[in-house]
Amino acid sequence: MNEEKKVKVLIIEDEVSLVDLLSNKLKKEGYIVETARDGEDGLAKVVEFKPMLILLDIMMPKKNGYEVLEELKKKNINTPVIIISNSGQPVEIEKTKKLGAVGHLIKTEFSPEDVLEKVKQCLNGNNLIDEEQNEQVLIPKENPDVKKLDIKVLLVEDDSFLREISSKKLTKEGFTVFEATDGEQAILGAKKVNPDIVLLDIILPAVDGFQILSEIRSWDNKAGKVPVIMLSNLGQEDDIKRAMDGGANDYMVKAHFTTEEIVSKIKELLKK
Repeated sequence: MNEEKKVKVLIIEDEVSLVDLLSNKLKKEGYIVETARDGEDGLAKVVEFKPMLILLDIMMPKKNGYEVLEELKKKNINTPVIIISNSGQPVEIEKTKKLGAVGHLIKTEFSPEDVLEKVKQCLNGNNLIDEEQNEQVLIPKENPDVKKLDIKVLLVEDDSFLREISSKKLTKEGFTVFEATDGEQAILGAKKVNPDIVLLDIILPAVDGFQILSEIRSWDNKAGKVPVIMLSNLGQEDDIKRAMDGGANDYMVKAHFTTEEIVSKIKELLKK
């Protein structure tokens, strides 16, 4: 921890109670912490304080988180940034990722320990966007603090940002989640795990979601009849028709739905 004691972290956040909570936790772990309550002050502190890591809110006075990220990019400042936000909307995650953020935490779903773990991972050189790309399927994820629903969800998503947020929300609701990042893992998971429902992205490496759906529906067994919800950035009528004609039970455009609405849709389908 000697090296970590010298690490400087900048928190750019206008919510006083959250700033105090995170600041106290990081200081207790030996980090040097500076704070800013708006985007303009945050950018000035980046230059003065020269942090090794930034925790950045999105909705702030003067300059919001997007504008801060854009300024950092213009100035070629490559300090790792972890977003701390009220929103888990895929559109926000995509936008911050394109602007250079390396991690994303939803305020209502993380603890100070989660933030500390993210900070340590970043400082160890891990890009949190890509860190789970090679994670093996068939390893169940559960939340020990909530009552299990005894429902298995196969989550097929290659974007680690979206996968992590969706998985956290689902386990928080009591589901057991199995993750897949490509077609091979998805098909293996559908065969081996025997999930109660599949959340299936369309744009995936090598084999797309349409092909995976077709493969699953070709099986003459229980696994071939599993409910499938297509989750995609593609919202064209042709794509939706192709998915539904191919045997999908529902189709949700990522940017139009929150994780809460996805959970509601899962429960609705499973009741049927």
